[in-house]
Amino acid sequence: MAATKSQADAGRRFKTASPPVICLFLIVATLAVYWPVFHCDFVALDDPEYFITNGNVQTGLNPANIEWAFTTGYVSNWHPLTWISLMLDVQLFGRGPFGPHLVNLLLHVADTGLLFFLLRKLTGATWKSALVAALFALHPLHVESVAWVAERKDVLSAFFGFLSVWAYARYARERSSPSRPRFSVPDYAAALVWLALSLMSKPMLVTLPFVLLLLDFCPLQRFKVSAGKSVFAKLVLEKVPFLVLSFLSSVVTFVVQQKGGAVQGLDHISLSERIQNAFVSYARYLGKTFWPENLANPYPHPGHWPQSLVIFSIGLFILSCLVALLLARKFPFVFVGWFWFAGTLIPTIGLVQVGGAAMADRYMYVPVIGIFIIGAWALGEICTRWRGTQPAVITLAALLVILCAGRTRFQLGCWHDTGTLYTRAVAVTKGDGAASNEMGAWLAAHGQPGLALTAFAEAYRIDPDNFAGLYNMGNALAKTGHKEEAITFYQHAAEIGPINADLLSNLGFALASVKRYDEAVTNFEMALVLKPGSVGAHNNLATILYKEHRFPEAAQHFQEALHFFPANLDVNEVAVKAQICCNLGDALLQQGKTSEAIQSYQQGLQLEPDNPKIRSKLQALGAP
Repeated sequence: MAATKSQADAGRRFKTASPPVICLFLIVATLAVYWPVFHCDFVALDDPEYFITNGNVQTGLNPANIEWAFTTGYVSNWHPLTWISLMLDVQLFGRGPFGPHLVNLLLHVADTGLLFFLLRKLTGATWKSALVAALFALHPLHVESVAWVAERKDVLSAFFGFLSVWAYARYARERSSPSRPRFSVPDYAAALVWLALSLMSKPMLVTLPFVLLLLDFCPLQRFKVSAGKSVFAKLVLEKVPFLVLSFLSSVVTFVVQQKGGAVQGLDHISLSERIQNAFVSYARYLGKTFWPENLANPYPHPGHWPQSLVIFSIGLFILSCLVALLLARKFPFVFVGWFWFAGTLIPTIGLVQVGGAAMADRYMYVPVIGIFIIGAWALGEICTRWRGTQPAVITLAALLVILCAGRTRFQLGCWHDTGTLYTRAVAVTKGDGAASNEMGAWLAAHGQPGLALTAFAEAYRIDPDNFAGLYNMGNALAKTGHKEEAITFYQHAAEIGPINADLLSNLGFALASVKRYDEAVTNFEMALVLKPGSVGAHNNLATILYKEHRFPEAAQHFQEALHFFPANLDVNEVAVKAQICCNLGDALLQQGKTSEAIQSYQQGLQLEPDNPKIRSKLQALGAP
C-alpha cells in the first residue's frame, strides 16, 4: 500500500513539475552534450568566406561593415544579420573559433527554451512540449547547424522565427477571445518584425505564413471561431503581410544566388531529376530522423536515383499526406506535424537546385520539429488511452533522448576540424568526389602529400572531368616530384576551365622544372595578364629569364615580385622575399650594376640576418 502511494506521489510530482525547472534541465543537458564544440576548429567548408578570411567580419562592428552587410550578396546570400552577428563575435571574443562556437551553442540553447515555452503556451501540454524540445536540443541532425560556424544563419533565423510565432500566438489569442475579440496591433506588428529579422538571418522560414495557418487550425482552433465559409479566407487574408515579406525575401535570395552562380541551370540537373530528388530527399530525411546513422556533409547529388527508390519515395509521401488528412479531425497533431515537416522543407528540398548537394542535415533544423510533435503527442495519446502504459512510455521517451544525446556527442567529433569532417564524409558517402578532393586539400596543407595524392586520385576516379580535382591532382603530383604527370593534369584542367592565374603559374613552374622554358614563359605571361600582382608568377618568370641570360627582363620581374609583397609577412614569406632580393642582386650584378646589387643583397640580409648565402655574396663584393 505504501509503495502504491509513493508511486502515486511521484506521478503527481512528475505531472506538476515546474516549467522553469524543466527548461533549466534542457539547458544543462544541451550544454553538457555539446561541450566538445568548444574544442572544435574552423572547417575549410565556407568558414573561410564567412569568418577566417572575410575582411569585413574580421575588422568587427563599424558603420562601413554594417553597410556592407546590408548591401552585399557575398557567398551568394543576403543575410545581413548573420554577418553582423559574426562581426560582433570578433568584437567580443577575437578572431579564434571559440567565440562563434560559443554563440552558436547559446543560440541553440535559446532556441530550445523558446520552443519549449512556445509549445506549452500554444497547447498547455508541459511534458509533451518538453519531449519535443529535448529531441530538438539533442538530435544529431542539428549538430551541423550548431558546430559549423558558417551555419550561424540557421540558429539565428530559428531564434527570430520562434519569437515571431510567439507574438502571433499572443495576437491570435486576443483576436479569438470570445469575451472581447480585438486586433492587437503591437503583437501583430511584433510577429512581422520578428519574421523580417528571421529572413534577414536566413531565408529558410519563408514558409512561416503557412506554419501560422497550420497553428490556426490546431492548437489555436481559429477555424472554429465563427461559422461560415469565409473563415479560411479571412485567416489567409490576415497572412498577406507575412506572405509579402516571404515573397520579397524569396526574390532577393533567388537573384543573389543566381548572380553568385549558386543556382544550377537545367543543363546541370534537369527539372525531372530535381523533382525525383525532392521526393527521395523527403524519404531520406525521415530515415535520418528515426535512424540518424551515416550523417555527413556533403551528400552528393547522384543525378539519377534508381526508379524503384523514386517510386517508393513518391508513394510514401502521398500516403503520409493522405493519412495526415484522414486523421486531421481525430488526431490534429498528425496533420499539423506532417505538414509542418513537409511544408517548411519546400525552400530547401531541391526543386531549385543550389549547389551540388542532394540534401543537408542543416535543412532539418526547423522542419524536424513537425515529426517530433507527432511522436510526442502520439506517446501522450497512448498514455491517455492505456493508463498502465505510462511507465513504459516514459522509459521509451527517456531512452530516445539518451540515444540522441549519445549520437550527437559522436557526431560532434566529426566536426572537430576539416580533416575529421571529410574523413567522415569519404567513409559515409560513396562516390563523392568533392569530399575526396577536399580531404586531399586538407592533407596537402598539413604536410601529407602522399596521402593527399591518394585522396586526389580517388576524386579523379569518381569525376575525371572536375576542374578542382584535376588542378589539385596536378599540385599533388608536382609536390611529390611527378612533374610530367602534373603537367598533363594541369593542361586537362586548363581545357575544362575556368582558367585562372594560379593554374597557369603552377603549370609554368612544372614546365620549367622539366626545362620546357618557352612554354613556361608563355604560361607565366598569361598568368600575369590575369593577375598582374602575382608574386609567384613574377618570381618564376624572372628565374627562367635569368637562366636564359635575359638579365634586364629578369631584374624587372624580380622587382615587380618584391613590389607586390604584402606589408605584414609571415615566416615563410620573409624567407621567400629574402631569396628574391638575393636573385635580384644576382641579375643586377650580371648587368654590371654593382652598387644596386649590393643594396638588394643588404635588403635581403635585413630580412634574414643569418642567411649565409647573402652574407657571402656581400663579403665577395667587399660590402659590409
